[in-house]
Amino acid sequence: MITVLICDDQAVVREGLRAILKTAGDIDVVGVAQNGAEAVELVARLKPAVVLMDLKMPGVNGVQATRRIHAEQPDVRVLVLTTYDADDWVFDAIRAGASGYLLKDSPSESLLSAIRGTAAGQAHLDPAVAGKVLARVAATLPAPDAGIARDLSERELDILRLIARGLTNADIASRLFLSEGTVRNYVSQVLAKLGVADRTQAAVIALRHGLVELGDL
Repeated sequence: MITVLICDDQAVVREGLRAILKTAGDIDVVGVAQNGAEAVELVARLKPAVVLMDLKMPGVNGVQATRRIHAEQPDVRVLVLTTYDADDWVFDAIRAGASGYLLKDSPSESLLSAIRGTAAGQAHLDPAVAGKVLARVAATLPAPDAGIARDLSERELDILRLIARGLTNADIASRLFLSEGTVRNYVSQVLAKLGVADRTQAAVIALRHGLVELGDL
């Protein structure tokens, strides 16, 4: 069971999220906070697996709360859920230690999938902000060895392009008519061949090699 704490200053949002999460048999809402300070307090006591964190709140905002939670409870993952996709909010939240960033107008299925992925240790970026993040990261990293991409098979290149576009393993499996297990194996092979630890780093390499364009993200 994935334990979740909801933090949002609007009661209607808190109750709406609770109602959505109740539909999932593998997710349990263990607490609700109205602001960042309360979230930090409840996280220390309840130790949820995932915190759904709003950003713009009075007093201690979501970025400040995320920073404290990340420092004090590093095993707790924070998934930012907000209406804001402005660059400063995105990068501040990520720098504070957020594991993912999802916009509030995302479909319920995307929210549930993001929670499950975040609990499993995956980084989740809403497609609306992924391009901004990857562009900035790509601009700060040295170009990888040009031979790296050539070591990938055509199928592995397909997988890499879809990873860079933010698709989950389930999405990739559906798109390429493969099983999720097969996709997981391909993703592991791609990460190993690229010499990177996660999907975001793989996406940066795809971007730097021109395998995807920012407009595709």
